[in-house]
Amino acid sequence: MLLSSVVRRDPRWLLLAVNALLATTAGLLLPTALARAVDAVLAGRPAGGAVLFLVGLAGVELVGDAIGVVLAASITARGTAWLRRRLSAHLLALGHPARFEAGDAVSRLTGDSAIAGAIAVPAVNLGISVLTAAGAVTALALLDWRLAVVFALSVPLAALLVRSHLRLTASDVAIYQEVSGELSARLVDAVGGLRTIAASGRADQEAERVLRPLPRLAGAGAGMWRTQARMIWRAGLLLPAVELAVLTAAGFGVVAGRLSVGDVLAALGYVALGMTVVGQAGLLTALQRARASAARLEEVFDAPVPEPSPPGSATPGEVRLTGVCVPDALHDVDLTVPAGAFVAVVGRSGAGKSALAAVIGGLARPASGEVRRGGSVGYAFERPALVGTTVRDAVRYGTPLGDEEVRAACRAAQVHDVVVRLPQGYDTPMSAAPMSGGEAQRLGLARAFVRDPAVLVLDDATASLDTVTESAVERAVESALPGRTRVVVTHRAATARRADTVVWLDGGRVRAVAPHERLWDDEEYRAVFG
Repeated sequence: MLLSSVVRRDPRWLLLAVNALLATTAGLLLPTALARAVDAVLAGRPAGGAVLFLVGLAGVELVGDAIGVVLAASITARGTAWLRRRLSAHLLALGHPARFEAGDAVSRLTGDSAIAGAIAVPAVNLGISVLTAAGAVTALALLDWRLAVVFALSVPLAALLVRSHLRLTASDVAIYQEVSGELSARLVDAVGGLRTIAASGRADQEAERVLRPLPRLAGAGAGMWRTQARMIWRAGLLLPAVELAVLTAAGFGVVAGRLSVGDVLAALGYVALGMTVVGQAGLLTALQRARASAARLEEVFDAPVPEPSPPGSATPGEVRLTGVCVPDALHDVDLTVPAGAFVAVVGRSGAGKSALAAVIGGLARPASGEVRRGGSVGYAFERPALVGTTVRDAVRYGTPLGDEEVRAACRAAQVHDVVVRLPQGYDTPMSAAPMSGGEAQRLGLARAFVRDPAVLVLDDATASLDTVTESAVERAVESALPGRTRVVVTHRAATARRADTVVWLDGGRVRAVAPHERLWDDEEYRAVFG
């Protein structure tokens, strides 16, 4: 179980428990110490020692509480960090396409990991509360077994309150965590499409779409608070009722000479300590939230990581697909890309071009069929995610290459002149390097070139470049990476014309493989380019 793993991996929860136990022991001794001091004063005996003992116990409890706060924060931070590292690794290992929406994944990574990572603290505190209650009942029995019996009559009702709270909270907490993730997913989608939203003038409608789950979130939150409030007021009624019953029994004990006035004060203190568990509505809710968050994290961990299946061997630079199928994208695709060839992939929107590029590049595994690839693959995208602290780091991402290789790749991608004009050149932080869509695409191309791949896959990676720049990039690639196989997804007839051959996709199937000039006579082929 995930929560038990979080607790077991950091043994400092034992320090938290020991510290809390010492503070609880001091708290359990306080009523008795108070009783001895009161009895000494009433009897006219010296009370200095009793008062000092009382102050010492209070000091131990205060120091223990302070240490507990520090330990709890440290344990929570480590548990959260461990979960986030593990969750990040698993999400990345799941590969492409992502199985969880970006916003939902962020919600699990930030919110759910923090809540589940803190499980040791409420668990220890609830355990100490139970021990405190047991100690209080024992102390009452030592004062007078009749007091313990009276108090024990309230235990079934207290247990019923706790069980009811946990049962009623479970559903609301689960819904709250789920809707929080849904809201995050919608918000991330909206932020990613801000320009489109602004251009279409649909900001109000988009805000309404993002906030549509809010009533469910509010309902679940209100449900949690109602349940917690119900628990608090019921506990608030139960505590004075139990105190009154114990006080009455203690009064009879005083009349019978079994108890002193100080013992009555001690009995009331022990009743309050014995009812500690019932008053921990917040901890009980935190425990339920941790369980709900852990369930959401386990959904991710339970998602199977695809087993690496290296493609079959092929001639260096050659790619061969046999009977490749990708659900809702490609159907029985047979294709051979010769080594060193320049192949353009064209087709209408939804024809399966990006799916074919992903299969060739190794980003997606076909549901059936075989892929044989000869050598490493470099991949560039229409909208590259430039990961790295600086521009240099973004280009050489995932490689140990030095400055010379990075500059050569940027020259090949026709972006070197752009980079050197930045405030700090290649050392410019990516956050301080504003780039147009075409410049970002060229930097993404440089990232693909720097790997010196045998096969270069460009998934519409030159869409933002003008035809002159695109042609210059192609010439630079031929010069910097001679003899490399290139597979280019394109919507431009000029690019298809320059290719050695064209793969025409239609409805997820290969309709034709031929030079552009031969296909151009087909009216439907010409319609692909608008």
